[in-house]
Amino acid sequence: MRALALGVFGLLVSTCASAQIPGWMPDPTQQQTYALHRSSSAESTGANYDFQTVNPGQTLTVLDADGPGMISHMWFTLSDREPYFLKRVVLRMYWDGEESPSVEAPIGDFFGEGTGDVVPWESAVLMVSHDHAMNCYFPMPFGHHARITITNEGKLPLNSLYWNIDYRTYTHPIAKDTLYFHAEYRQAQPNHGWTGEWYENGDPIVNYRRNLDGKDNYVWVEARGHGQFVGVTMSVLQNQDGWWGEGDDFFFIDDETKPTFIGTGSEDYFLGAWDFGGSAYSGALNGAPLVGKEEAGSRWSVYRFHLDSPIPFTKYFKASIEHGHANHRSDTFSSVAYWYQAEPHAPFPALPDVDERIPVLEFVGGPGNSKGQYGPRESLTPR
Repeated sequence: MRALALGVFGLLVSTCASAQIPGWMPDPTQQQTYALHRSSSAESTGANYDFQTVNPGQTLTVLDADGPGMISHMWFTLSDREPYFLKRVVLRMYWDGEESPSVEAPIGDFFGEGTGDVVPWESAVLMVSHDHAMNCYFPMPFGHHARITITNEGKLPLNSLYWNIDYRTYTHPIAKDTLYFHAEYRQAQPNHGWTGEWYENGDPIVNYRRNLDGKDNYVWVEARGHGQFVGVTMSVLQNQDGWWGEGDDFFFIDDETKPTFIGTGSEDYFLGAWDFGGSAYSGALNGAPLVGKEEAGSRWSVYRFHLDSPIPFTKYFKASIEHGHANHRSDTFSSVAYWYQAEPHAPFPALPDVDERIPVLEFVGGPGNSKGQYGPRESLTPR
């Protein structure tokens, strides 16, 4: 049952002292009693066509497994000729026969690639390599059944989808208090700042504005029930010049009206400093894999995982962040929040239409965004 003890989810050192094995992973010095299985895109006849094609509008089931069990690892790679295909292909996961998915996100965003670019990065639970391989190590238990689907919402066929999903099954039921994995996509294209009449973030009109209740913040997640929040990946397309990250994080835990705690700035929440220092990096629990210039058109990606201390809630939880100090900026944000909770979960907000998910420069006013400089929706080609 050690592998299912998600209530104490954390980066614990295993009994294999030199290995630094995360605490939810089995001790390799002890005999395991689960049965390990794999769902993959392997060609069933043994030929070398070990991929699947997903046509526009098609949904493909990549895992359909009975429990009790737990997904321990997922690997995907995909190739598509359509621009921003990582924003057009949607990943969904369903536990124990539920109709509302517990995971719903464009596949790129789920793996932290919210700008549509393939950006290599590595953490304790998610990883993307330079060769377009995407790996996930979040433990995902299920009591009776697990189903994972891939939907192509683009206009062209997804010609090459490869996957390997490793999962365990047990002869005993999972613990009654086991929490289930959830992940939710959100976006604001753009966030609507309260003013365009500013020249730099330090203007008095900006600095003396107050925000104590989190009104109009960008919301990462809002959940009901009991569980614990374990992290977020977020991407930014700047519509305005200057540093986008003057916003504070707000966490509401079991109280919808008053934040439990408020942070000191965007890069501070993501455990960086000084605008991330102008260089990209990634670590086990936090990082900034994509760092741009402080000007309109720049793209950024950041993440933080609370695996050292998951944030528990007993009835209600909301995590949000300002877009600029007191929400004065109008940049575009997209994000995926990750948490564990008891089922049932509250339905997610509707996934934005595929065309609305493509990051484009918006006319919002403010520095670097004068009228006529950009069209109403100027698209950027992903790198």
